[in-house]
Amino acid sequence: MRSWRAYGPCCVLALMIVVAGDPVPAQADSGLRPHTVVGDAIPAPLTATPGDAARGRAVVTNRQVGMCLLCHSGPFPEERFQGTLAPDLSGAGKRWSTGQLRLRLVDSRRLNPQSIMPAYYRTEALTRVGPVWRDQPMLNAQQIEDVIALLHTLRD
Repeated sequence: MRSWRAYGPCCVLALMIVVAGDPVPAQADSGLRPHTVVGDAIPAPLTATPGDAARGRAVVTNRQVGMCLLCHSGPFPEERFQGTLAPDLSGAGKRWSTGQLRLRLVDSRRLNPQSIMPAYYRTEALTRVGPVWRDQPMLNAQQIEDVIALLHTLRD
């Protein structure tokens, strides 16, 4: 049997998603809200309701919703098997502004076309999307804002 290290990061990510189960599509409020990219950020929130860090933590640590810990690690000691393919989330709130975090979640490939991070709030020009998820973002606007609220608190 081959070690998982023999496979590329995309294969490992696909395998982890299959093992973890099908991701749950964003429910309620699946329509995309308009947003404007300014430089390397989306400065305006996607919702009128401020993000909630506790709800954001629930999205980040849930391997069926955000799937963040498949690739990222962070200050979540209760979560086993955190990823090593992407930057550690510790200190994310110090490294990036809320607008920069928002663009990274909405569509990280606008900043790095080679990124393996999925676009969490985009539905156009995606390939190999299952019928149940077609035309739906992975996270809804409020979930994006909640994750940003959490990441903004990660300063160390």
